[in-house]
Amino acid sequence: MNFHKQKLFNYTALITLSAMTIACGGTEGKTETEQDSEQMKDRIELVQDDAAKKVDVIIDGKFFTSYIYPDSLEKPVLYPINTANGNAITRGWPVTPRPGERVDHPHHLGLWFNYGDVNGLDFWNNSSAIKDKTKYGHIVHKSIKSVKSGNEEGILEVSLDWVNNAGEVLLTENTTFIFRGKDDQRTIDRIATLTAPNGEVKMTDNKEGMLGLRTARQLEHPSNKPEIFTDASGVATGVPTMNNDGITGMYLSSEGVEGDDVWGTRGDWVSLTGKIKDENISVAILDFPSNPGYPTYWHARGYGLFAANPLGQKALSDGKDELNFKLAKGESATFKYRIIIYSNETVLDGQVNRDYIEWAK
Repeated sequence: MNFHKQKLFNYTALITLSAMTIACGGTEGKTETEQDSEQMKDRIELVQDDAAKKVDVIIDGKFFTSYIYPDSLEKPVLYPINTANGNAITRGWPVTPRPGERVDHPHHLGLWFNYGDVNGLDFWNNSSAIKDKTKYGHIVHKSIKSVKSGNEEGILEVSLDWVNNAGEVLLTENTTFIFRGKDDQRTIDRIATLTAPNGEVKMTDNKEGMLGLRTARQLEHPSNKPEIFTDASGVATGVPTMNNDGITGMYLSSEGVEGDDVWGTRGDWVSLTGKIKDENISVAILDFPSNPGYPTYWHARGYGLFAANPLGQKALSDGKDELNFKLAKGESATFKYRIIIYSNETVLDGQVNRDYIEWAK
């Protein structure tokens, strides 16, 4: 077993043990004092585990997600992400594979934030599958700045570096995650400030970006034919036709665009509706009006990639728009997104739009 596979194997064991520990909670065998103490805990609890390189997020005693940063990954991610009923909306592979799911694009894991062209380096496609790293960058977790639990929200602040293969820092990233949950709804705010500390950074228009979520198989669109997708370097990845039993996903954008036609369009938000087991689920990603490149282009594919890309305008508009975003030395830019996971309901466009207006104002 090679180094990266051993790392992933060890981390899979940690995730499994953590889930078992959470699942085995309860009051049986505990004293009244212990039960009273648990009742006084914050509803939204963040549990920092430096040894396992993660921070777990627990809402009303149920696992929601983890911020993970093992050495085996090329960027920190939120993984897995669960609904209020405990169903994972994220794909398991390559960390914890599940029967019947796809095994393409190993860099698609959980919820992440990076880009395909940063001073000519590809941060998006980097993974343990890449052997020659000279043309790739990776994101290094530097520190946890703050961890706060609470009854209304939990807040995690982290510091990251975007580095080249020589370890030179191109961008620093200071990100705040805000986790909320009530009844059947879960919310993640991801607010990232990128700064160019050592010189100009060019983020040339590229379709591979930027806030990405890889969904569980059940939330994909039914696959009608095999397809091949090519990255900016010309590397092709085949996505085969698969068994469509239980596959129910459907995109809808703020502009009324549906299904695979969402790809390459702009909009304030996109929702993805589907069903896992008996749970009706909708996942929405919301773009904030002050973000660079607003309103974002959507790099959303029916095979399970759900991404907002505000910087890839030329690639996603077939040349009609062009941005070529850059930061001068010392300059910063902030990217703010909200991810909402609705459970036990099929959310129509009116509901997501109301939630968007309330948040964006």
